[in-house]
Amino acid sequence: MIRRRHPSATLSTTRTEAFTDGVFAIAATLLVLDLTTHSLGEVSSDAELWSALGDMWGLFLNFALSFVLLCLLWMTHVRQFEHIARVDGMMIWLNNARLLFIVLVPFSTGTVTEYSDFYAGRLILPINFFFAILFSWLQWRWAVAHRAEMMPDLSDADAVAYGRGALSALLLSLVVLALAPWIGSIAFTVFLLDGILTRALRGKGS
Repeated sequence: MIRRRHPSATLSTTRTEAFTDGVFAIAATLLVLDLTTHSLGEVSSDAELWSALGDMWGLFLNFALSFVLLCLLWMTHVRQFEHIARVDGMMIWLNNARLLFIVLVPFSTGTVTEYSDFYAGRLILPINFFFAILFSWLQWRWAVAHRAEMMPDLSDADAVAYGRGALSALLLSLVVLALAPWIGSIAFTVFLLDGILTRALRGKGS
């Protein structure tokens, strides 16, 4: 096999972005399977139907939380590639590692719903998101370390500020890991603080 040498063929972000967008879209879509495969049981009246749907509140909660968090991670991906102009082999593999945990989100969401009575069950989804966020952060750090080739338009000051801000989601995911065994999926509401913490870490004027 002849290896192509042209920079635009090997380093362009186009394919990486398209592949990543597709994986996020599929993972978000598969989340709904937990809802569609759940049996409502025998229903013979409107009251029984509403009651059966009410009993699914845990499923709906975990579906909504996972969907919103996937959207936030996808938005992070979009913001990263507004600055990243080129990628190398390591960047691609770090991105693939992130996507490994993204495609596991539907599975871990279903598991935490079914086994929420167990300590391990309540930790599966937070662990999943922690590693997805970790590899997203590592990917950004790698790009910053090689910004002369990958992000030539990003100034040193902005690189430092964005690097500090990128720590926000990683730190909050650790808080979620600590809280999830005690309060379950409600721990994910900690991510509501992401915007405030990001701005605080970046510093004034960033």
